[in-house]
Amino acid sequence: MGIRGDLVRAINAGAAAGRSGDPVTACPFPSGDLRRSAWVRGYAKTMRLPDEQHDQEQAAE
Repeated sequence: MGIRGDLVRAINAGAAAGRSGDPVTACPFPSGDLRRSAWVRGYAKTMRLPDEQHDQEQAAE
């Protein structure tokens, strides 16, 4: 498919790993590989900042 397709697949795989609770060290791509950066970007999209969690807990009370 090409590099763009590979990067999109890596972003999606990272997001899926983040949603399933896998550790960030589960990234299958080696250091220096653009797919690794894309995977981590996808993973990071699923992470919530501690302040956001705290704010939502207070709003629920």
